[in-house]
Amino acid sequence: MPSIQDFSVPALTGGEIRLSEHAGRVLLLVNTASKCGFTPQYDGLEKLHREYASRGLSVIGFPCDQFKHQEPGSPEEIAEFCRRNHGVTFPLSAKIDVNGKGAHPLWEWLRSQKGGLLGWLGRNEVRWNFTKFLVDRQGVVVARYGSATRPEEIASKIESLL
Repeated sequence: MPSIQDFSVPALTGGEIRLSEHAGRVLLLVNTASKCGFTPQYDGLEKLHREYASRGLSVIGFPCDQFKHQEPGSPEEIAEFCRRNHGVTFPLSAKIDVNGKGAHPLWEWLRSQKGGLLGWLGRNEVRWNFTKFLVDRQGVVVARYGSATRPEEIASKIESLL
């Protein structure tokens, strides 16, 4: 069975994001979109990144266009939007799918580790943008948060893992 450190994803601006390079850190992995009602959460994610990165938190965003075409931009447009409107400095992956046949293997693994609301039915799909997975320093997915959970609401959980 794979561990979180076995995965890598293409980075938004080229290269790779290798999760093995984040070994021993707490991870907050979030599927994102620029044209969503939850897009202002980028501000809270950046705040968590700035506040806790030096203590061992890695926030990584995963732009996804699977939900009502809310991430239609090119990599350059996404990067510029995030930087200009939300001051994002944490890593962003290239656009990926989080559900379905084209889902990135990392997101298949995350969903298998922490099922969603309908997990008891065997349906662990991500339901919307800004679903968050929190992973401890040992690589265990300890929590899954829905879109409505604002980043600041999970700060105390992050602190407990640091």
